[in-house]
Amino acid sequence: MGHRLSKIVTRTGDAGETGLADGSRLPKSAPRVAALGEVDELNCVLGLLLARELPAEVCGPLTRVQHELFDLGGELSLPGAKVLGEAPIEALETAVRTLNQDLPPLKEFVLPGGNEAAAIAHLARAVCRRAERTLWALNAVEPLNPCAPRYLNRLSDLLFVCARVLARRAGGREVIWQRAGR
Repeated sequence: MGHRLSKIVTRTGDAGETGLADGSRLPKSAPRVAALGEVDELNCVLGLLLARELPAEVCGPLTRVQHELFDLGGELSLPGAKVLGEAPIEALETAVRTLNQDLPPLKEFVLPGGNEAAAIAHLARAVCRRAERTLWALNAVEPLNPCAPRYLNRLSDLLFVCARVLARRAGGREVIWQRAGR
């Protein structure tokens, strides 16, 4: 395979447009470009989380997710493409069940925090939810692979459970919401 990114400065986006994988050009403000950006941002936040020392049961699934998010970005950059299928969604569901099985049931909402890794996992969850909303908005004007937004929905569940697991590491604890006046 040749060099994919041999020229970084192209100036092709200086007029407010960007190119898709099929060679077409869209305004940088287009819903498809926004969706691509949200998925990229989510992958960046996951990279920040994975730069921390994490337990293998969290690191493994999230490393796989980074590759799947890149696949999703490829799918979004090629209108009509379907890269993600049911298998990655099922893998997310399995990871959620596995990580959640040893956690105590929740009686109140959990606030972002507990420790740095848990807080980053919560940030990733919030960015994932935003990316999911952006994909649904795009889907309203250009139908997408139905697995794409469902994947992000399951991923946000995984990130929530990862945050819970990470908050409890090294004797830490989750930050539980306290109702006003308590």
